[in-house]
Amino acid sequence: MPQLLDARGLLCPLPALKARRALAALAPGEVLVVLATDPEAPVDVGALADRVEVEREGGVWRITLVKDSG
Repeated sequence: MPQLLDARGLLCPLPALKARRALAALAPGEVLVVLATDPEAPVDVGALADRVEVEREGGVWRITLVKDSG
């Protein structure tokens, strides 16, 4: 089951900083889903993992990261 990080309402760099901390606590292959409203979040948060999926619904970005194995 993916871990959810709600970063809606937070501005750069907070979504990326919180996502980095949450991702560090996961085991390789686990999934982190970040919800964010900051327009820079897909770029900043997306840079934290090799496997990233980005979707937008309304004004909310849903960024799915898979923790790298190495």
